[in-house]
Amino acid sequence: MENTKRSVIVTGGGSGIGRALAHAFADAGDEVLVVGRTAGALAGTAEGRPAIRTLTLDITTPDAPAVLAGAVKQDLGGRVDVLVNNAAVAAFGELGRLDADRVRDQVATNLVAPLLLTQALLGPLEEAAGVVVNVSSAGALGRRAWPGNAVYGATKAGLDLLTRSWAVELGPLGIRVVGLAPGVVDTGAGLRAGMSQEDYAGFLAATGPRVPLRRVGRPEEIAWWVLRLAEPQAGYVSGAVLALDGGLSLT
Repeated sequence: MENTKRSVIVTGGGSGIGRALAHAFADAGDEVLVVGRTAGALAGTAEGRPAIRTLTLDITTPDAPAVLAGAVKQDLGGRVDVLVNNAAVAAFGELGRLDADRVRDQVATNLVAPLLLTQALLGPLEEAAGVVVNVSSAGALGRRAWPGNAVYGATKAGLDLLTRSWAVELGPLGIRVVGLAPGVVDTGAGLRAGMSQEDYAGFLAATGPRVPLRRVGRPEEIAWWVLRLAEPQAGYVSGAVLALDGGLSLT
């Protein structure tokens, strides 16, 4: 990896994969701005790493793109080398039991916000010949169904289409766009989606044996791949969506 310090933005940086991403970039010598809804969680991410700055922001609000663009000027010198659209929310439920507000929140957070935030940062990304990394989900790949989690899956399938489309649209500007589709990773996401501690532990225990590698993933494993795809040596990769799920989506 080159020693050049980069300016990196990670949304959803207060826990799980987002926190692992922020730590990985900061430990690699980059300046990182982590974005999230909860100030305390972001402070936990930044603790002990002075290269990490925090921005408490609900990315679904109408002014969020402008607020983030302002923070880029203030905290990152107006430069964006890497933008990681990682923030996401999930809410389980089959069609007949879906809550309209939770449906809207998933679409706004997982699909609309990445689109509008990336749009707002096109200038800094072009100036840096930067990289956009969209974090989707292996559960939404191919022709697989996802009963009980279809809204979340639909937003992630949409994000994959944005990844492919933006790669074509933004390539002439020197901006690469790549996607990562994690499988089941032990991040606590199920708890935040409303599962009990017991149910979440049972879900992880039941999923591990189904994975060809016989275990669920770890946040730092996803972060490793994001770093690799953001390096200049990966400069000919754009539009690809890489499944990181231990082979589960192949079964």
